Amino acid sequence: MIVQHVMSRDVRTVTPEATIREAARIMADADVGALPVAAGDRLAGMVTDRDIAIRAVAVGKGPETTVGEVMTHDVLYCHEDEDVHHVSDNMGEMQVRRLPVVDVEKRLVGIVSLADIALAVNAEEAGEALEGIARPGGERSQSIDGRA
Repeated sequence: MIVQHVMSRDVRTVTPEATIREAARIMADADVGALPVAAGDRLAGMVTDRDIAIRAVAVGKGPETTVGEVMTHDVLYCHEDEDVHHVSDNMGEMQVRRLPVVDVEKRLVGIVSLADIALAVNAEEAGEALEGIARPGGERSQSIDGRA
């Protein structure tokens, strides 16, 4: 099975110039914990509710702080035509719960999460990825100082 068959196509985005208050409102309205950050038609980063909590609120930054100040710049993504099993393995290794999905022109077309994989493929596959994600620390670990 390929990613385009399990991904969510209805993806809300935010710009780097948006405030974290705006990003949080979009997350609340869409009931999501992460938003791709788009600069024009290109993926510029990701911002999560955890980015806002750790990289903004925890260090005293206010709601007018821009998304660009707290987002993760090193964007991990997958392609819509990739095999779900391969993507799931990569998510475990990279310790991420969701990935933006791009087309051959690297334009955002969706997002895939462990939940999407668990529902479409099998829970065991998602569980193996989650086991890798749940390891403490790692390259993708978030911290106040880090911008991984």
